Amino acid sequence: MLTLVPTPIGNISDISHRALSVLGDAEILLCEDTRVTKKLLNLLKERYQLETTIEKFISIHAHNEYHFIQNIKEKEPDFFDKKVVYLSDAGMPGISDPGQYLVQYCLANGIEYDVLPGANAVLTAYVASGFTQTQMLFFGFLPHKGKERKEALLKALYNGFTTVLYEAPHRLLKTLDEIDVEDSSRKVFAAKELTKKYQSYFVGTASELKEQLYEKFLKGNKGASIKGEWVLVVEAAQARHSTIGEQDILALDLPKKAAAKLISKVTGENTKACYERLMKTN
Repeated sequence: MLTLVPTPIGNISDISHRALSVLGDAEILLCEDTRVTKKLLNLLKERYQLETTIEKFISIHAHNEYHFIQNIKEKEPDFFDKKVVYLSDAGMPGISDPGQYLVQYCLANGIEYDVLPGANAVLTAYVASGFTQTQMLFFGFLPHKGKERKEALLKALYNGFTTVLYEAPHRLLKTLDEIDVEDSSRKVFAAKELTKKYQSYFVGTASELKEQLYEKFLKGNKGASIKGEWVLVVEAAQARHSTIGEQDILALDLPKKAAAKLISKVTGENTKACYERLMKTN
C-alpha cells in the first residue's frame, strides 16, 4: 500500500495524528530529500515520541520519479506489498511536488493507496488573502524568462479567477514589476514564510506592494535582499479569450505599433509594453 503524507510547511505543530500513525507503521519511506526527511523525523521523535521501523529511505524527486516508476514496474512489481509512504519536503505531495506518477501507477495496477489531508501553502494563502472570488486557479511557479513567462503571466492575470502563484525571493520584485505594467490597479496579496516564525502578509497593488517590501526589508540596509518562501494571490479580473494568437497578427505584416495594439486587444497585454517587446525582436 502507498500513503501520501503531507508535512508541515513551516510549523512542526501542524503535523497530524494520522500522519504520525502512518509514519510509525511505515516500512519504506519515499521522499524528495532523505536528509530533509530524516531531520523532520528526528524532530517528530523528540517532540511526539514518534517510533519508527523504517527499513529503507528512497529519494524521489521531479527528475527521477518517472524513472523510478518504470524501474519498479519492471524489476519490483511487489514493491507496494509493503507499507510505503511518500513525503514531500514540505506541504502536500503532488502540489508543485512529486507524487502524481506514483498515484497513476497505483490506479493502473490496482494498488491500494491513500492521501492524507494536511498543510498546504496554496489554500492557506488563498484564505488569508480575503479575496471574495471563490473560484481559484493555482499556477505554481511562472517560467523564469522569455516568451513563455510573458504568456503564463497574462494567463494568470486574465483567466477570470483568483490566481495563486509561487515565487522565488530573487524574482519577487520582477514579478510585481511585470504585474504593475500589465494592470497597475490589480490587487495582489503576498505571503512570506507561511506558518513560520517570520510569517508576514502584504496586500495592495503591485506598486504598493513594492513600496511595502522596500520599507520592510530593504530601506536602510545596504546590500540587503528579500528572502524566504513567497506565495502571491492575484485578485480575479474579467477573463479575456480569443482564438487569434500573436503569431497570427504578426503574420499580417502590420506596422509594429498597429500590431502591438491588436495583440493588446487579444491578449490583454499592455500596449506600450507589447510595442517595446516587438521592437526588441526586430
